Amino acid sequence: MQLVLAAIIASAAVLVGAVRRSCTPRPCAEADRFGVLTVSPTIVAAGVSLTVNGDFSCAINYFGIIPEYTDYYIEVPTNNNGHEPPILLARRTLAPGSTSDSFTVQVPGANFFANANYAVILDTTYPINGSFGVPVFLVGGTEAPITINV
Repeated sequence: MQLVLAAIIASAAVLVGAVRRSCTPRPCAEADRFGVLTVSPTIVAAGVSLTVNGDFSCAINYFGIIPEYTDYYIEVPTNNNGHEPPILLARRTLAPGSTSDSFTVQVPGANFFANANYAVILDTTYPINGSFGVPVFLVGGTEAPITINV
């Protein structure tokens, strides 16, 4: 009887600990692991300046993802008709010790399509330790929707 009671108490303690851990707020959302992307303005046209900001504080400080390269594109992420390849806006590297990136770029004079759903895409390339002692580069990304007036 004492053994059963001890097992019940131990199980309850484990359960309380698990509930407490799952209710603790995380300092960073899982979606922030590759950076937080913001663009301004969000309604643009070819030739208009676009300010792009990438915040990598959570990626670096919480998830341990240190960007080697950051590539910024304009893409049609869904319902792409095959005639809208990604347009590279910039390939950048973070300054040593920096957790953010900001730049202004002119929207290129590409053949944009009316009513297409465009987004600025951030692809973050970062190294992990490979099994042979050589870094392996992984890519993760995030996006910010924009409207391109044609």
